[in-house]
Amino acid sequence: MNIDLDIERNDRCGFPEFIYGDGKKFQELIVIFEKLINAGQNVLATKISSKLGAELLDKFPEGVFDELAKIFFIQVNKKNIPKGNVTIITAGTTDSAVALEAMYTLQACNCKVKIIADSGVAGIHRLIKNLPKINNADVIIVVAGMEGALPSVVGGFVSCPVIAVPTSVGYGTAFGGVTALLSMLNSCANGITVCNIDNGFGAGCAAARIINSKY
Repeated sequence: MNIDLDIERNDRCGFPEFIYGDGKKFQELIVIFEKLINAGQNVLATKISSKLGAELLDKFPEGVFDELAKIFFIQVNKKNIPKGNVTIITAGTTDSAVALEAMYTLQACNCKVKIIADSGVAGIHRLIKNLPKINNADVIIVVAGMEGALPSVVGGFVSCPVIAVPTSVGYGTAFGGVTALLSMLNSCANGITVCNIDNGFGAGCAAARIINSKY
């Protein structure tokens, strides 16, 4: 099986080559995982189905399979001290899968990360209650569906980089996350970075690049 991995990506970009799992076969993932492990690099595979995740867990019991996030993660570099301080804020419980995808991505990038859940604009007091924790962050990832207002609110409270991730959560006129995406792109809080719909992985990588530039 001829699989040519980009082992040098960690040296160039600050994190290893990650694996998009959807469409890949079990045997292909085994070869990829073993090459990464042998190179001393963390393993992160996204979009892993429940069936494939269970099979991979049998083969790699040291790994973690998160069915909600559809992530398979093997932390090879366990002795490394996590860098920086990334905070992920979710608007609601239904945004958790995207937030978890971002969290595992950051862990694979050796970044310190925490999640503050259920802090959407419908219960803005919950966000305000957590402002002392939020203001300590180097980078904030805000995950929200519906009308996508939360990143603008967070952006008005903090000076650090804010990465907004629209989710496909919402009723009919949410249009599968398009409404939240357009709202975030039109945010009145200057300087917010916006990722694609449900792209917690991309947000995690963006935050890791910021952390790598600081530490």
